[in-house]
Amino acid sequence: MKAADIRELSDSEIQQRIVEAQEELFRLRFRSATQQLENPSLMRKLRRDVARMKTILRERELQQSKR
Repeated sequence: MKAADIRELSDSEIQQRIVEAQEELFRLRFRSATQQLENPSLMRKLRRDVARMKTILRERELQQSKR
């Protein structure tokens, strides 16, 4: 997911997507411990997406505190 797409979402939508991505990441980690993944790069993509979403939420928090 691109940063521009994330910025169009509301805070609650971003938080919901973070939860969903973290749950999927947990399932992938568990599956990778028991068997080989079809697409191991998906874990990296999910971690980066979560970080990107958290960064955008933090940017919004900082903008609100400046006002």
